[in-house]
Amino acid sequence: MTLRLYDSATRSVRPLEPLQPGKVGIYLCGATVQGSPHIGHMRSSLAFDVLARWLRRTGHEVTLIRNVTDIDDKILAKSAEAGDPWWAWAYRFEQEFTTAYDALGIGRPTYEPRATGHVTEMVEFMERLLQRGHAYRGESGNVYFDVRSLPEYGSLTRQALENMSVGEDDDGEPDKHDPRDFAMWKAPKPGEPDSASWPTPFGRGRPGWHLECSTMARRYLGDDFDIHGGGIDLRFPHHENEQAQSHAAGYGFARHWVHNAWVTVGGEKMSKSLGNSLIVANLLERTSPAVLRFALGTVHYRSTVEFSEVTVAEATGSWERFSGFVTRAVERVGEVDAVEVSAQGPGQLPAAFVEAMDDDLNISAALAVIHEHLRAGNTALAEQDDVATRAAQLQVRAMLDVLGLDPLAAPWRTAGGGGADGAERAALDALVAAVLEDRVQARKNKDWQRADALRDQLAEAGVVVEDSSDGARWQLKGKS
Repeated sequence: MTLRLYDSATRSVRPLEPLQPGKVGIYLCGATVQGSPHIGHMRSSLAFDVLARWLRRTGHEVTLIRNVTDIDDKILAKSAEAGDPWWAWAYRFEQEFTTAYDALGIGRPTYEPRATGHVTEMVEFMERLLQRGHAYRGESGNVYFDVRSLPEYGSLTRQALENMSVGEDDDGEPDKHDPRDFAMWKAPKPGEPDSASWPTPFGRGRPGWHLECSTMARRYLGDDFDIHGGGIDLRFPHHENEQAQSHAAGYGFARHWVHNAWVTVGGEKMSKSLGNSLIVANLLERTSPAVLRFALGTVHYRSTVEFSEVTVAEATGSWERFSGFVTRAVERVGEVDAVEVSAQGPGQLPAAFVEAMDDDLNISAALAVIHEHLRAGNTALAEQDDVATRAAQLQVRAMLDVLGLDPLAAPWRTAGGGGADGAERAALDALVAAVLEDRVQARKNKDWQRADALRDQLAEAGVVVEDSSDGARWQLKGKS
């Protein structure tokens, strides 16, 4: 194993050494399904999708767990305000998240557990901590973790207890021993529906945020596992508290902590409270899904993505160069089979690309290698060197596939990343082909006025025609 990743706990880039050789277990904090997904929500899933793709490409079996928090204070408040059942509200937005993940080509996790499906394990977890002296009961239904009971508390974020702020989920509960103690189990609040609580030995209540993840990580990955991931903003209090309760229960928990940076807009972190959210579904009405993935997913995972029209324009240009080359290469030498593309491992991929990916997923350096092979491929096309053209197609697509951006892989190949389904594309192909055939005939008849008029008609419809020595090619404006 040569992959080295930045470990937030040690604040260093160090080798990833799986517990079981050839297998990697990853727990990724997923969505709290309180509203529609925006691009900030997509950042973690994109970053860890690339990590999982690279691990699989290097021969590893990956178990990726991405949870769904389907009950919390905000879900209950927003659903009540809308007059909807909380569980219906959560399910609606869970489906929106799934649609967004699929649109951006983010692979499905191995398992995607919901918090509400693991109450039994949560109760067992709390009982263990109570027995070990690390948790205590408050008023009926409340259970708290005693942060002073664990000397190592604060080790993940390297904070001394006396310097820590009170967690964001603290409501000033009078039954806490210390304001920094965090809720593992919460008693129902006035006005909350009965369906939002479960009977337990501690009284009726519902899970705290931190308990959910510790429980589900252990359920699907075991007492110890390889990687815990999420956004950098989750390090405290969420991940600090997860680690604390898991260690207090006697479990090794995560061996490597990987955190991705934010998406910013105008220098501000993506946040609904700031009013600058960019909802994925709205963006996809005017931006190709492939371009959106390129914009969000080809920046180093520890670097901030500043999202703007400039970012989208640059991503559009890059995507069109890559997908345009692949289209021309396929026209020239045929399509390299997807099985051959996916079979390109570290021994077949360019050494510089492998080195970049193994160096903490250095995507910038990896993209530079892809651009080099793109230029070589374009040269081969110009020189009509079919052997070199095919080789370049294979290498470019294989490297892009690691980033989830092979133009001929699902979902991009349906319409060059435009999102149309196969039937729509086939119909469009037939219509455009008919117009182009008329144009060819007009040119043969030297009816240049009609030929130009047909080209202009296509342009007005958003179809860009490019003439070459091999005939006319077309693409939708802004896509390839």
